[in-house]
Amino acid sequence: MKKVILLSTMVLVLGVISCRPKTPAAPAEQPAAAAPAEMHKMITAKIFIKPGREAEFAEAAKWMIENTVKEEGCLQYTLYQDPYNPTNFFFFERYKNQAAIDAHFAASYFTEFGTKISDLTSQPAEIKIWDISEDK
Repeated sequence: MKKVILLSTMVLVLGVISCRPKTPAAPAEQPAAAAPAEMHKMITAKIFIKPGREAEFAEAAKWMIENTVKEEGCLQYTLYQDPYNPTNFFFFERYKNQAAIDAHFAASYFTEFGTKISDLTSQPAEIKIWDISEDK
């Protein structure tokens, strides 16, 4: 009988110990909030050229590209011609930030390019500016 009482007491003690509420561990320190990823910018510009004026536009665009890629904030400046409609051209441009775009638009050669191609275009350009999250 003493063994049964001793065994029952041990089971009761173990039960009480295992059912006790645990002391919560100190919360792990949360890492400092990471700064948001820098938002690069992309511009897509579709340019519509009058038929037969594609070579003139390409020459003006080459000059524009040569100047733009020298800009500090320019990451990419590429021109494509639509193979199915060769009067349509597409600029794909990437910049470090909005300040870089502002500097590009303020450049004298940007204004001069607009003047050079004004009589080559068949309709206004379709220009869009996009935010690009650069996750590292």
